[in-house]
Formats: sequence, structure tokens, C-alpha cells
Amino acid sequence: MAESAACPTFQLGRSRYDQGTFLGRLRHFIDIIDPSTLFVSETKLKECIELLDDYKHGRLPPGVSDLQLWEAQRIKQAIIHPDTGEKIFMPFRMSGYVPFGTPIVIGLLLPNQTVVSTIIWQWLNQSHNACVNYANRNATKPTPTSKFLQGYVGAVTSAVSIAVGLNVLIQKANKLSPATRMIIQRFVPFPAVASANICNVALMRHNELSEGIDVLDNNGNVVGSSKIAARHAIMETAFTRVVLPMPIFVLPPIIMSYLERFRFLQSHRRLLLPIHSLVCLVTFGLSLPVAISLFPQMSQIEVSCLEPEIAMATDCKAVTYNKGL
Repeated sequence: MAESAACPTFQLGRSRYDQGTFLGRLRHFIDIIDPSTLFVSETKLKECIELLDDYKHGRLPPGVSDLQLWEAQRIKQAIIHPDTGEKIFMPFRMSGYVPFGTPIVIGLLLPNQTVVSTIIWQWLNQSHNACVNYANRNATKPTPTSKFLQGYVGAVTSAVSIAVGLNVLIQKANKLSPATRMIIQRFVPFPAVASANICNVALMRHNELSEGIDVLDNNGNVVGSSKIAARHAIMETAFTRVVLPMPIFVLPPIIMSYLERFRFLQSHRRLLLPIHSLVCLVTFGLSLPVAISLFPQMSQIEVSCLEPEIAMATDCKAVTYNKGL
């Protein structure tokens, strides 16, 4: 009994963990964002996809365990987009978000930022975010390149404008002492990034609002295309992008301001950057699965809340859509 509880019977397309609970989603996404999946070879990925295809068509080789099937699906979900069936470019996968995003976070949190350095780091951050948002969007409808470019320019412009504007305001606050100004400047990235992240998600996925996204019945069949479901998907994703930077941009400045008081670090200033980098990495690594676990990736919405033509097209009380990540 203990073994079956640890490894439930495999179900294709379902999660190994209960997606109706936060803890279940957290365990699911810890699997999906595991950086070790970045090193899966083409051969291994092909084997996983073939194994899942064999299961789907009832020609599974003897001796294949449920654990092997769950692992094959975990690898596929971490690398392959659920709508397009294509590989997601490594830096833009959720498993690559922390390894590729941490250097940018470190840059954003460096003290004594100039206007130029603020612009550069915000541009890099929102460029990475834009590509991650686009790569992990709901892709049931094609997005023209022109729409992607418009969204990218809008997202980056809003991020840089907000960050630079906040920095200029703080620098002009003559009543504040230099020490207070420096502490506040360390916290500027959070409101700048959080507000810019909302713009980023909305602009990078704006096409979904005009085209709608596919909604599925209990059997996985497409019932129709819903703009209301698209709005829910984008709102849920935007909310996770506000929660995500909260600990990343708030905790490291607090921790570092405390650690910098130690005499050892005051006499060994070279260690500050490596320690700062480690703090950012750990905080980012813990924050990401928590943020994206707030909502299921495959979310449900009641048919009565959707367009009348969709309600008429199915007997189901609720339908499912890919929220994206």
C-alpha cells in the first residue's frame, strides 16, 4: 500500500499529484522546474515521448512501471509545449527560469545603481520575462510576429520607465539621508518589476484576448474558443508575476543589510557579491514554484460564465483551458 501511495497508477495527461490542492500543485511544479531537465539529451527525450505514445496506443512493452511513465511525462512536460508539441528554447523554459534569470536579479539588486545601469538591467529582465511569457503562453491560436514585437516593446518600455522614474524621485528626495536613500533604492526593483510584469504578461499575450483560447470538455475535446477564458488565464498568470518578485526583491536587500554589519564581511568585502548571489539564487529558487502553484496550469471554469455559444456546445458544467505559465 505504501508503494502505491508513493507512486499512483499512471494516467496520461494527468498530474501525479492532486492539482486541486496548493501542496499538490507545488509538488507538481517542483518537478517541472527541476533544472536537471535542462540536461536531458535528445535521445532521452525521444525515448520518453515514444514511451508515452506506446502507452496511449496500448502497445506498452512489458515490465514498464508506473514510475517510469510518470518520469517520462515529467520530462516531456518540462521541455515540450503542451499546445504546440514543440521544444521550448532552453533559457525560456520554466526549468531554465532560475538558472538564466538569477544573474539578472543580482544585477537589479546591486546597490548604487545609475540611470544607465537601471535601464540595462530592467531591459534584460523584461526581455527575459517577455520571452518566458511568450514561450509558455496558451498557444492554441497562432500569434503573429508583429504582435510579439509590439508586446515586447511595450513591456520593456513600461518597465524601464517605471524603474527610472522611481529612481529619479528617490534621488531628488533631499530630505532623506544618503543611507536611507540607498536602502530605499534597493527596494525600487520590486514595485518596478511587479508593475512591469503585469504589463509584460498583458502585452505579450494580448493576442489571446482578441482571438480567444480553446476550452476542452471532460474528454479533452475542443468545445470552442473563449475570450472570457483567455481573460481569466492572463489575469491568473499576471497575478503570479506579481507574487513571484515579492520575496526575490524584498528579502535579499533585508538579508544583505543585516549580513553587511558583520565585521568579517566588512573586512572581506570581496565576499559580498558571492553571498549576495547565493541569497538571490536561493530566494528565486524557492519563490518560483510557490508563485506558479497558486493556480493550476490546466484551470477549470464554469460553462455558465463563458460565451453563450460555448454553453450551447457542451453538456459539461465546467470546461478546462491551459492557463499557461
